[in-house]
Amino acid sequence: MLIPSTLRKIVVLVIGSTLIILGLALIILPGPFTMPLVVLGLVVLALEFAWAESLLIQAKSRVKKLDPRKMKKPKPE
Repeated sequence: MLIPSTLRKIVVLVIGSTLIILGLALIILPGPFTMPLVVLGLVVLALEFAWAESLLIQAKSRVKKLDPRKMKKPKPE
C-alpha cells in the first residue's frame, strides 16, 4: 500500500514542523534536548523537501566548525 505523494508530504511537514517547534520552545522553557529536536525535525523534513536538506547540510557544516574548547565558560574566580 503506497501513500499518495501529497499526503506523505503533509504528514512529513506536520511531524517535522512539530519537532522543530518543540525544540525551539525548549530554548525558552526549561527542558533537555533542545537542539536534537530541531535537528531531528530537519532530518524528517529533508526526507521530502529539498530546502530542508539544504538547511541540514548548512547546519552540519557549521557544527563541524565549532570548537568545543571555545564554548566553555570561564570559571569565576
